Amino acid sequence: MSDFLQRDPLTPAFWDERFERRFTPWDRGTVSPALRRFVAAHAPMTTLIPGCGAARELLLLRAAGWNATAIDFSPAAVAVARQLAGPHAEHVVVADFFAWQPTEPLQLIYEQAFLCAMPPAVWPRLAARWAQLLPAGALLAGCFLVGDGFKGPPFAITRSALDALLQPAFVCETDDVVDDAIAVFAGMERWMVWRRR
Repeated sequence: MSDFLQRDPLTPAFWDERFERRFTPWDRGTVSPALRRFVAAHAPMTTLIPGCGAARELLLLRAAGWNATAIDFSPAAVAVARQLAGPHAEHVVVADFFAWQPTEPLQLIYEQAFLCAMPPAVWPRLAARWAQLLPAGALLAGCFLVGDGFKGPPFAITRSALDALLQPAFVCETDDVVDDAIAVFAGMERWMVWRRR
Protein backbone atom coordinates (compact mmCIF):
# COMPACT_ATOMS: atom_id res chain seq x y z
CA MET A 1 0.00 0.00 0.00
CA SER A 2 1.75 3.10 -1.27
CA ASP A 3 -0.13 5.55 0.93
CA PHE A 4 1.55 4.58 4.21
CA LEU A 5 3.40 7.49 5.78
CA GLN A 6 5.83 5.40 7.82
CA ARG A 7 8.59 3.64 5.85
CA ASP A 8 11.11 2.54 8.47
CA PRO A 9 10.34 -0.87 10.01
CA LEU A 10 12.82 -0.16 12.80
CA THR A 11 10.41 2.38 14.31
CA PRO A 12 7.28 1.60 16.33
CA ALA A 13 5.37 4.14 14.20
CA PHE A 14 5.80 1.92 11.11
CA TRP A 15 4.01 -0.98 12.81
CA ASP A 16 1.52 1.26 14.65
CA GLU A 17 0.29 2.58 11.33
CA ARG A 18 -0.21 -0.90 9.91
CA PHE A 19 -2.01 -2.25 12.98
CA GLU A 20 -4.18 0.85 13.28
CA ARG A 21 -5.19 0.46 9.62
CA ARG A 22 -5.60 -3.32 9.99
CA PHE A 23 -3.04 -4.03 7.28
CA THR A 24 -1.43 -7.19 8.66
CA PRO A 25 -1.03 -9.70 5.81
CA TRP A 26 1.57 -11.62 7.85
CA ASP A 27 -1.05 -12.54 10.48
CA ARG A 28 -2.56 -15.97 9.74
CA GLY A 29 -5.44 -15.22 12.13
CA THR A 30 -4.75 -18.30 14.23
CA VAL A 31 -1.86 -20.18 15.81
CA SER A 32 0.47 -22.11 13.54
CA PRO A 33 -0.31 -25.86 13.54
CA ALA A 34 3.45 -26.46 13.85
CA LEU A 35 3.46 -24.57 17.15
CA ARG A 36 0.44 -26.54 18.37
CA ARG A 37 2.34 -29.78 17.68
CA PHE A 38 5.45 -28.42 19.40
CA VAL A 39 3.51 -27.43 22.53
CA ALA A 40 1.78 -30.82 22.66
CA ALA A 41 5.15 -32.59 22.48
CA HIS A 42 6.99 -30.55 25.16
CA ALA A 43 6.69 -29.81 28.84
CA PRO A 44 5.89 -26.16 29.63
CA MET A 45 8.76 -23.74 29.17
CA THR A 46 9.50 -20.16 30.18
CA THR A 47 8.96 -18.51 26.81
CA LEU A 48 9.42 -15.15 25.16
CA ILE A 49 7.48 -14.13 22.04
CA PRO A 50 9.38 -11.08 20.68
CA GLY A 51 7.86 -8.80 18.06
CA CYS A 52 4.62 -10.51 19.00
CA GLY A 53 2.18 -8.50 16.87
CA ALA A 54 -1.29 -9.84 17.70
CA ALA A 55 0.35 -12.49 19.94
CA ARG A 56 -2.16 -15.21 19.08
CA GLU A 57 0.36 -17.74 20.38
CA LEU A 58 0.28 -16.34 23.91
CA LEU A 59 -3.21 -17.64 24.68
CA LEU A 60 -2.28 -21.16 23.53
CA LEU A 61 0.91 -21.20 25.58
CA ARG A 62 -0.60 -19.76 28.76
CA ALA A 63 -3.61 -22.11 28.54
CA ALA A 64 -1.15 -25.03 28.30
CA GLY A 65 0.58 -23.91 31.49
CA TRP A 66 3.58 -22.25 29.87
CA ASN A 67 5.12 -19.18 31.51
CA ALA A 68 4.95 -17.06 28.35
CA THR A 69 5.48 -13.34 27.82
CA ALA A 70 4.80 -11.49 24.57
CA ILE A 71 6.54 -8.20 23.78
CA ASP A 72 6.34 -5.67 20.98
CA PHE A 73 7.63 -2.11 20.66
CA SER A 74 4.46 -1.07 18.80
CA PRO A 75 1.78 0.17 21.23
CA ALA A 76 -0.87 -0.46 18.55
CA ALA A 77 0.22 -4.09 18.19
CA VAL A 78 0.20 -4.56 21.95
CA ALA A 79 -3.31 -3.09 22.17
CA VAL A 80 -4.55 -5.67 19.63
CA ALA A 81 -2.68 -8.48 21.40
CA ARG A 82 -4.07 -7.56 24.81
CA GLN A 83 -7.61 -7.67 23.45
CA LEU A 84 -7.02 -11.13 21.99
CA ALA A 85 -5.22 -12.38 25.11
CA GLY A 86 -8.23 -11.85 27.36
CA PRO A 87 -7.35 -13.05 30.86
CA HIS A 88 -3.67 -13.23 29.90
CA ALA A 89 -3.46 -9.58 28.72
CA GLU A 90 -1.05 -8.66 31.52
CA HIS A 91 1.55 -10.89 29.87
CA VAL A 92 1.66 -8.69 26.75
CA VAL A 93 4.15 -5.87 27.24
CA VAL A 94 5.26 -2.81 25.28
CA ALA A 95 9.02 -3.32 25.17
CA ASP A 96 12.07 -3.08 22.93
CA PHE A 97 13.48 -6.58 22.40
CA PHE A 98 17.03 -5.25 22.56
CA ALA A 99 16.49 -3.71 26.01
CA TRP A 100 13.93 -6.08 27.60
CA GLN A 101 15.18 -8.27 30.45
CA PRO A 102 13.60 -11.55 31.61
CA THR A 103 12.74 -11.99 35.29
CA GLU A 104 13.86 -15.63 35.12
CA PRO A 105 15.97 -17.66 32.66
CA LEU A 106 14.30 -18.31 29.32
CA GLN A 107 13.92 -21.83 27.98
CA LEU A 108 12.42 -20.85 24.63
CA ILE A 109 12.21 -17.89 22.29
CA TYR A 110 9.40 -18.31 19.78
CA GLU A 111 10.10 -16.90 16.32
CA GLN A 112 7.18 -15.94 14.10
CA ALA A 113 7.81 -13.24 11.47
CA PHE A 114 10.17 -11.31 13.79
CA LEU A 115 13.44 -11.94 11.94
CA CYS A 116 11.80 -11.23 8.58
CA ALA A 117 10.36 -7.96 9.91
CA MET A 118 13.91 -6.69 10.43
CA PRO A 119 16.14 -5.35 7.64
CA PRO A 120 19.14 -7.63 6.97
CA ALA A 121 21.57 -5.10 8.48
CA VAL A 122 19.95 -5.75 11.89
CA TRP A 123 20.11 -9.56 11.70
CA PRO A 124 23.56 -9.98 13.36
CA ARG A 125 22.41 -7.84 16.31
CA LEU A 126 19.18 -9.84 16.56
CA ALA A 127 21.00 -13.20 16.50
CA ALA A 128 23.44 -11.95 19.14
CA ARG A 129 20.52 -10.92 21.36
CA TRP A 130 18.86 -14.33 20.94
CA ALA A 131 22.13 -15.94 22.01
CA GLN A 132 22.48 -13.54 24.93
CA LEU A 133 18.97 -14.22 26.25
CA LEU A 134 19.06 -18.01 25.90
CA PRO A 135 21.26 -20.12 28.19
CA ALA A 136 22.97 -23.28 26.96
CA GLY A 137 20.41 -25.94 26.04
CA ALA A 138 17.52 -23.49 25.59
CA LEU A 139 15.59 -23.38 22.31
CA LEU A 140 14.91 -20.90 19.53
CA ALA A 141 11.94 -22.34 17.63
CA GLY A 142 9.37 -21.18 15.15
CA CYS A 143 8.64 -20.34 11.55
CA PHE A 144 11.48 -18.79 9.56
CA LEU A 145 11.07 -17.16 6.14
CA VAL A 146 13.80 -18.88 4.11
CA GLY A 147 14.23 -17.75 0.53
CA ASP A 148 15.53 -14.98 -1.67
CA GLY A 149 14.31 -11.94 -3.52
CA PHE A 150 12.13 -10.13 -0.97
CA LYS A 151 12.79 -6.40 -0.66
CA GLY A 152 10.69 -6.46 2.51
CA PRO A 153 9.40 -6.33 4.95
CA PRO A 154 9.09 -9.25 5.03
CA PHE A 155 12.79 -9.82 4.41
CA ALA A 156 13.48 -13.44 3.53
CA ILE A 157 16.84 -14.96 4.44
CA THR A 158 18.69 -17.62 2.46
CA ARG A 159 19.44 -20.86 4.28
CA SER A 160 23.19 -20.28 3.98
CA ALA A 161 22.81 -16.81 5.50
CA LEU A 162 20.64 -18.18 8.30
CA ASP A 163 23.22 -20.87 9.06
CA ALA A 164 26.00 -18.27 9.12
CA LEU A 165 23.91 -16.12 11.44
CA LEU A 166 22.93 -18.82 13.94
CA GLN A 167 25.48 -21.64 13.83
CA PRO A 168 28.08 -19.86 15.96
CA ALA A 169 25.69 -20.07 18.94
CA PHE A 170 23.01 -22.61 17.94
CA VAL A 171 22.64 -26.12 16.53
CA CYS A 172 19.71 -26.78 14.18
CA GLU A 173 17.74 -29.79 15.42
CA THR A 174 14.60 -29.53 13.25
CA ASP A 175 14.03 -28.11 9.77
CA ASP A 176 10.65 -28.89 8.21
CA VAL A 177 8.67 -27.36 5.37
CA VAL A 178 5.55 -25.48 6.52
CA ASP A 179 2.88 -26.87 4.20
CA ASP A 180 0.12 -24.56 5.39
CA ALA A 181 1.94 -21.20 5.19
CA ILE A 182 -0.21 -18.15 4.50
CA ALA A 183 -0.01 -16.54 1.06
CA VAL A 184 2.64 -13.94 1.87
CA PHE A 185 5.01 -16.69 3.11
CA ALA A 186 3.96 -19.53 0.77
CA GLY A 187 6.76 -21.81 -0.35
CA MET A 188 9.36 -20.20 1.90
CA GLU A 189 8.30 -20.80 5.49
CA ARG A 190 10.13 -23.45 7.50
CA TRP A 191 9.51 -24.73 11.02
CA MET A 192 12.89 -24.82 12.71
CA VAL A 193 14.18 -25.62 16.17
CA TRP A 194 17.66 -24.37 17.12
CA ARG A 195 19.30 -25.36 20.42
CA ARG A 196 21.66 -22.96 22.16
CA ARG A 197 25.20 -24.40 22.33
